[in-house]
Amino acid sequence: MNEKFLDFIRKYANQRVAVAVSGGVDSICMLHWLAMANIDIVALHVHHHLRDMADVEAEYVATTCEKLGIPCHIFHWTDNKPDNGIESAARVARYKFMTDFCHENKIDVLMVAHQADDQIETFLMNLARGSGVVGLAGIQAESYRDGIKIVRPLLNVFRRELIEYCQSNNIKYFEDEMNFDDKYTRVKIRQNRHLLADKLGISDERILLAIENLGRARNALESDVVARAQTVLYDGYALFSDSFLFDVPCHIGLKLLGLLIQTIGGNEYQPRLNSLEFALSKLQGNCQFTLGHCTIRRHGNQILIVPEGAKTSIRKKNEKIKRLEKKQINK
Repeated sequence: MNEKFLDFIRKYANQRVAVAVSGGVDSICMLHWLAMANIDIVALHVHHHLRDMADVEAEYVATTCEKLGIPCHIFHWTDNKPDNGIESAARVARYKFMTDFCHENKIDVLMVAHQADDQIETFLMNLARGSGVVGLAGIQAESYRDGIKIVRPLLNVFRRELIEYCQSNNIKYFEDEMNFDDKYTRVKIRQNRHLLADKLGISDERILLAIENLGRARNALESDVVARAQTVLYDGYALFSDSFLFDVPCHIGLKLLGLLIQTIGGNEYQPRLNSLEFALSKLQGNCQFTLGHCTIRRHGNQILIVPEGAKTSIRKKNEKIKRLEKKQINK
């Protein structure tokens, strides 16, 4: 078993943990390692009904868990599938099944099997997009989704190590055919990433080190931004003067706007940098527009962000804030 993995999971030794298991090498190996480490786990598998092998994979996950003595729950995504954005929709559905299960069973932690190769590929994809610090800092080892802590214990473990372990121990796993389809950007990067090391001497380990350093910068930035955002968030909306966004360095203003939209819109991610830059430029003057399931309005020197479809009366929101403040004073 990998020592980095063991070091990471020690703090979860005394609590029950849910584990996302797809049937691929990453999650199957993680499942075995968690069982060997005697972590109290329950396996969750989502059958999306999208591929011919999905029935076989679901059955294999259930059988593997039975052999390991691990409770297993299989969820079926039988909703109508969208014509576009099927991968994104499938991911949203998958997390919804699993986080709902965690809430219903009083489980605070969900472990997923993103590993070092995923981390590097994400970094390079975001680099190609021209992302800032947050995007380049990659996948977080610990984050939250729908109130559940999402934990990724394999981010310092390479896929080759997981494959070697499974093959050495005759552990079966499935390969998703999409992992070999080079019409996807991630697959193109995966197939050509070796050129960075072969031609330029930029090893995977050096890329991971850069991601780690960027992660520290991201954490410091986000701590400051979260504290600032809390001062203008009320009951499901944000209201503030223009100085809140424009009297700070531009990168702070962009992060504040992104976090407020993410929080109020209930989104998994913040809008992309170019969308935030465009939004910030529009907010230089009176305007109203939508972004990230939010309606954003500026009138005079005040800016209001509400869920899309909600009323955008700045006067009424101000009156509501005064009532809230008065209530706090009288307590």
